Amino acid sequence: MRNLKFMLFSGILLIAVSCAEPVDYSEAITDGQYINEAQDRITEVIIHDIFSPPVAARIYTYASLAAYEVAASVDPNYVSLMGQLNGSEKTSFKPSEKVYPPLASLAAYYYVGTAMIFSEEMMNEHRDATFATLKKKGIPSEVFEASVAFGKEVGDAIKAYSSKDNYHQSRSFPKFTVTGEEGTWQPTPPAYMEAIEPHWNKIRTFVLDSASQFKPLPPPPFSTDPNSKFFKVAKEVYDMDIAATKEQKETALFWDCNPYKMNVKGHVMFAEKKITPGGHWMSIAAIVSKADGRDWKGVAEVFALTGISLNEAFISCWDEKYRSKLIRPETYINQHIDEQWVPLLQTPPFPEHTSGHSVASAAAAYTLAQLFGDEFHIVDSSEVAYGLPIREFDSFSQAAEEAALSRFYGGIHYRPAIEYGITGGRDIAAYIWTKVDTKPKNVATN
Repeated sequence: MRNLKFMLFSGILLIAVSCAEPVDYSEAITDGQYINEAQDRITEVIIHDIFSPPVAARIYTYASLAAYEVAASVDPNYVSLMGQLNGSEKTSFKPSEKVYPPLASLAAYYYVGTAMIFSEEMMNEHRDATFATLKKKGIPSEVFEASVAFGKEVGDAIKAYSSKDNYHQSRSFPKFTVTGEEGTWQPTPPAYMEAIEPHWNKIRTFVLDSASQFKPLPPPPFSTDPNSKFFKVAKEVYDMDIAATKEQKETALFWDCNPYKMNVKGHVMFAEKKITPGGHWMSIAAIVSKADGRDWKGVAEVFALTGISLNEAFISCWDEKYRSKLIRPETYINQHIDEQWVPLLQTPPFPEHTSGHSVASAAAAYTLAQLFGDEFHIVDSSEVAYGLPIREFDSFSQAAEEAALSRFYGGIHYRPAIEYGITGGRDIAAYIWTKVDTKPKNVATN
């Protein structure tokens, strides 16, 4: 009798389970929350692994491109960037019916981003925790597996594309040679580090015809004559440091973004972990995407285009840095004005002209203005995790101009490097927008 009751109960339970409605997981991922969190982890790893600003921009770009290509494969309102970018081939990705596109996009971001960094376990740990959260939202196993597999398929294509950009070859290129020639860059205290990425102009661009396409105006001719323009721009940096207001100092510290900052206490030297300039702007891209209510596809688009703009900005800027090889204000002022002077910000380990933060900020701001409109209120919390307060801006251009001027306030750039850098960054981004499209020709954009 007991067996009969058990069999009846089991049968009823089986019928109930088989007749149960499937869980609706269509809303498991709607906005950019998860890709934002994945980007935050990428930033943490970039800081942990101490990647340079140009290399960091490369990491953000390829990971974001993978996420975007999934979006473009499933939504006719977006078009693939593959075939538009230098060295890329037009590719048609076709997901199966089992694929849940937003999960595939996220999986592609993790897959490519992890391949670009050293500390893979940090990314894998974050991915696994995120995937566990999403599985609890009712995504069936077969859908989960198909989505991750499709993300990997797209990711493999992006990885293959990245493998031909000359990055890995450049790891074996010779180091920069300090010549001691008057007016040229020399390592600066306290770490006296060697010059970073002297061959970055050999990296394949995504859109620019060449690294030198937007060659900026050269710096003023080097001179130690107190009546010369060069001496005057150096003296201006020195005077600025002495007269800097509390607000100007806070501005400089907010936009410091120096991943190579070293602290010295007695005989001990230790690094201070900081976000890169590109990381700061990718964070702004995430903040404004959320504020604007972009869905996961829109966020992937914003990340991809911002990343490309930053990448091209750094390639162009680094091309000029190692062409002019200009002496930094700290070195010049110590030699010719005040040997005891120390800038507010620590001088980064590469030549002066032009200002990388100025070029990158202007390029990113231009792109974000095309996507959201320039007059967009920005509540920038990018640096909160690193002990700095929130700053607010009423436009992307305002934020970029402040970021650029922060280098002057901080004593690490002459004014021409900033002014020419802003012009160059805007010109680069404007050119990008004439060469690539993420929308079909008949779809209006902001």
